[in-house]
Amino acid sequence: MKGSSDLASGLLEAAPDAIVAVRDDGAIVLVNTQAERLFGYTRDELVGQPVEILIPVGVRAVHPDHRNRYFADPRPRPMGAGMELAGRRRDGSEFPAEISLSPLETEEGTIVSAAVRDVTDRKRAEAKFRGLLEAAPDAIIGVRPDGQIVLVNAQAERLFGYTRDELVGQPVEILIPVGVRAVHPDHRNRYFAAPRPRPMGAGLQLAARRRNGSEFPVEISLSPLETEEGILVSAAVRDVTDRLEAQAEGERLRVEAQRRNFEAQLHQSQRLESLGQLAGGVAHDFNNLLGVVINYASFVAEEVAQAAATQTAGGRWSDVLRDIEQIQRAADRATALTHQLLTFGRRETVQPRVLDLNQVVTDLENLLHRTLGEHIELHIHLQPELWPILADPGQIEQVLTNLAVNARDAMPDGGVLTIDTANITIDPDYAGERPGVKAGPHARIRVSDSGTGMPPEVLARVFEPFFTTKPKGEGSGLGLATVYGIISQAGGNTDIYSEPGVGTTIRCLLPATAAITTDAAGQPDTTTGTPAHAGETVLLVEDQPAILEVTRRLLARNGYQVLTATSADEALPLAADHPGPIHLLLTDVIMPRLQGKELASRIRSTRPEIRVLYMSGYAHPVLATQGKLDPGVILLEKPFSERVLLAKVRDALNSST
Repeated sequence: MKGSSDLASGLLEAAPDAIVAVRDDGAIVLVNTQAERLFGYTRDELVGQPVEILIPVGVRAVHPDHRNRYFADPRPRPMGAGMELAGRRRDGSEFPAEISLSPLETEEGTIVSAAVRDVTDRKRAEAKFRGLLEAAPDAIIGVRPDGQIVLVNAQAERLFGYTRDELVGQPVEILIPVGVRAVHPDHRNRYFAAPRPRPMGAGLQLAARRRNGSEFPVEISLSPLETEEGILVSAAVRDVTDRLEAQAEGERLRVEAQRRNFEAQLHQSQRLESLGQLAGGVAHDFNNLLGVVINYASFVAEEVAQAAATQTAGGRWSDVLRDIEQIQRAADRATALTHQLLTFGRRETVQPRVLDLNQVVTDLENLLHRTLGEHIELHIHLQPELWPILADPGQIEQVLTNLAVNARDAMPDGGVLTIDTANITIDPDYAGERPGVKAGPHARIRVSDSGTGMPPEVLARVFEPFFTTKPKGEGSGLGLATVYGIISQAGGNTDIYSEPGVGTTIRCLLPATAAITTDAAGQPDTTTGTPAHAGETVLLVEDQPAILEVTRRLLARNGYQVLTATSADEALPLAADHPGPIHLLLTDVIMPRLQGKELASRIRSTRPEIRVLYMSGYAHPVLATQGKLDPGVILLEKPFSERVLLAKVRDALNSST
């Protein structure tokens, strides 16, 4: 027996909890070492004392009643069965305690063994947890596998409109919209079958329901918790109404900004198109005037040269010849300006062919170095296997030259000019947001400088003809307008980015082509030689009397028989009544009532053998499709010199159509 007694004593002393045995009259009959440490009494000071010595003063008076009720129904009460009290140490300090009770039958009667555990640390942890729980910005709801709510925090009360007491013990479906409550238990069961953390932003966006029946969008995170009762799920619920509204507002603002940007681009495109139409009309009329000036100046120069040769008037003829040369030079410069205007307005006919932009840049590199000067570095980066384009090579060279000159002027103290090329595929969405941009493969050429840059008010007008920020007399304002016109006529798009003090970048996108031919022009060379005539008859139709007369004079003095008409109404009966052959119809394109192309068709119905040569300050769109001359059309562009006129006439007479 002694061995059993020693074993029991050893187990008692080794117990981690304080053990206090009490008789039914409340006297302490046994304590262990942990009880001494916990309460601060020695064993001798406790044995024989009433157990109330270990109970806070405020509850001592009622404790005998609790003890008596327990002795009337003695049964084990394990830890965690709700027996949470407070203990009192010898020094008067109190602490939270959890106890378990076990009745023991002895020779002296029933005694109760109380195991007492100090739960101060646990209570602090629970208090901290509760503090964190209550301070959480999200609603926290603890749910058992059967869906019963066992825990809520203050934010859950505020968010859903229920009190804590109204939620605890209720099925979680009370917080779910009526329409989806029936299927929610299935979702819950699937989660409890394989519980794992699901953080916010993992796609769990649902709808929730408040006490008043209103619904709102929520985002939730789920965390499984192991407890003594089994697995609980802690759901953090966040109202995302404001965020979704902000996202919707942000999307609305983005679409609105996109719309305004599109409208601004469309407005600019329409404004430039209107300016292009105006420029084309001005150039057409101006070309007629220049044709008169150039050719009459040539007539006068011939007469003066003959007079100077006879020396009848001494040396004064030399001065007159120099004056005439100045007139001719001014007319040539004016002709170049009108061509730039026509290019901007996309009214100039071009002779496109398949081009490699890289080759154009390479061929032009030496000229660009000379244009820029030694104070500007030129960097060129070309993408290998650049997609080919269909364009007029001379016009593309003009684009690069104009951009280089503009960049040079923006870097008076030196800087860096970069030219690079790349293959770009434009998707339909990008193209749909930008007027003039087409979807599909493009070759891009980009010219960037490190110059002074431009403010927004200047940037908005850079493609307008005659707009310039340069001092008076130092720029025509047609450089960038010409670039815009050339790229647009080739079916491409030009945009510009600039910032004061940073520099400017101009990007030109040109549609890639699958064509394999490299010669789309097919037009004869009219720049050299003076073809011979054979006395052919020419029907000349021109509604501008001055142009009519100078053209008649040029043809007649070179041996052609010339019939003249100032309108289609005059030309039709003249062609019908002329007794002899008419070899060539030389007609203006743009005329009142009946245009040149229709006039040619009517005359050919009665004189199918007649050849046709059109002349115009611009042929677009009457004789051209997408800026290219229609097949079989020969065009004499105004203003023209005598040499060019005669060459074109001979080309038309020798043509097969």
